[in-house]
Amino acid sequence: MNQFKVGDVKITRIIESEAAWPGTWLLPDATPENVKKEADWLYPIFSDEKGKLRMSIHALIVESQGKRIIVDTCIGNDKVRSNPVWSNLKLPFLNDIEKAGHAADKIDCVVCTHLHVDHVGWNTMLKNGKWVPTFPNARYLIGGTEWDFFSTFDGKDMRDPVEDSVRPVVEAGVADLVDSNFRITDEVWLEPSPGHTPGHHSVRISSKGHEAVITGDLMHHPIQCKFPEWDDGFDSDLPMAKKTRRAFCEKYADTNVVVFGTHFATPSAGKISKSGDAFRFTAAK
Repeated sequence: MNQFKVGDVKITRIIESEAAWPGTWLLPDATPENVKKEADWLYPIFSDEKGKLRMSIHALIVESQGKRIIVDTCIGNDKVRSNPVWSNLKLPFLNDIEKAGHAADKIDCVVCTHLHVDHVGWNTMLKNGKWVPTFPNARYLIGGTEWDFFSTFDGKDMRDPVEDSVRPVVEAGVADLVDSNFRITDEVWLEPSPGHTPGHHSVRISSKGHEAVITGDLMHHPIQCKFPEWDDGFDSDLPMAKKTRRAFCEKYADTNVVVFGTHFATPSAGKISKSGDAFRFTAAK
């Protein structure tokens, strides 16, 4: 767990898992050789000595104007997944949230930046053989474009998380289908960032002159700041995703906006700066 302040907004990062992954699993061009070439700014925080990418799966709890907002709910427990590393997990995620002062019944709002498996899992939990909302007093904000796409998508790997982690909250009547400009509080709102998925959005924060943005999966790793045009194997629209990444970096480079990478390794937060015709990411201290 680590915590940050953005003006009056408090952000708490709850880690579900963190590890070094072979880069080519995600980014075909992120070979060990290519990753090691960037060691001067990636190692040891964002890469290891073997050229693997250090990455994290975590949720961010954003406290703003009396609301507790959890952004992306990781993989979840007890769920059968095609990736064996993510299947039938038994992790202390809910206990970790409670230790951080955020019991599940105190969460007011759940934001899904998109509907992939590692962003919706704790939307629900298994209770008496049924998937029920994990956060019983929360409204779940789900992109309408995302729902339209994934609720009818036939691919099993993409469909299963929707069926056990998204559809149950929709059917329970606790979900709101929103557009990607939706404002949650005066300090927190959504911003469109399509390409990774059709209705993907990021989360913007502004309070007392301080600014931040939560990426979602418009990029998975800081190396994509240097190489925004690298293919990402999980992007649904490759040209759009590349355009979105570069535009994101251009918008926030050399500004005071703190960038929270949804899969960036600890501390996950930092700033983007221009570097030649591309960019770099520097972790917060």
